Amino acid sequence: MTRLLFDTTFLIDAERNSDELEAVLNDDDDVAVAAVTIAELRVGALLASRGRQGARTAYVNDIVATVPILGYGLEAAEAHAELLVAVRAQGKPRGAHDLMIAATAKAFSRTIVSADETAFVDLPGIEVRSHR
Repeated sequence: MTRLLFDTTFLIDAERNSDELEAVLNDDDDVAVAAVTIAELRVGALLASRGRQGARTAYVNDIVATVPILGYGLEAAEAHAELLVAVRAQGKPRGAHDLMIAATAKAFSRTIVSADETAFVDLPGIEVRSHR
């Protein structure tokens, strides 16, 4: 069993093509989502065209109802601080939300599933699995 954390890019791709899920998951994988990922998906639903807004909102609601959501607590904050120090030392800035997702993965010992591996490359203690 692998403990996975879906990032926003993976879930957006999965919304467009549910076969993406099949390609990366095993039956015994334990999956979760970071709370900040839900925020990013909600923004996407709120900004969607009228024609897509209902479907996108329903998709986010389905994720919230079926996938455990991991909060940003003390353990994630501690991991986030370590990651911020690491990226500053590397001289490779990262997106704030990507670092929050990475910190959540680190705090909960999970492998990130992402369409954008570059967002998490060279982060200490972070494993990434791509579906592409």
